[in-house]
Amino acid sequence: MKFTFGKKDKLKSQKLIERLFLEGKSVSAYPLRLVYLQTNFDDGSTLKTGVSVSKRNFKSAVHRNRIKRLLRESYRLNKRLYFNNITTSYALMILYIGKDKPDYDTVNTKMKTVLSSFLEKISRD
Repeated sequence: MKFTFGKKDKLKSQKLIERLFLEGKSVSAYPLRLVYLQTNFDDGSTLKTGVSVSKRNFKSAVHRNRIKRLLRESYRLNKRLYFNNITTSYALMILYIGKDKPDYDTVNTKMKTVLSSFLEKISRD
């Protein structure tokens, strides 16, 4: 698994996103929340991930886009450490639920926390 976050890794299917929020389970590490759903993909990838920031908390698109860039970068750098030997396919959505603008260090430490708790939770299931 490389340090990339390409087109194949992005969660884009509207039907799958709706199913993810209806049937998915979640793990939280404030200010991040990870919603996940075990599923199968046609292209053979094991993980597809999306990021989202609430328009209610951040009115300015500039601030929302900055937070989404931070989330994607933190996920991109950490996914190889956590998902290197995963065999089942999952759809993930990472939500920023905080109300203040974060810096990269905060996002990165919370991303590590939420990914490790996700792996812990799926190993118990």
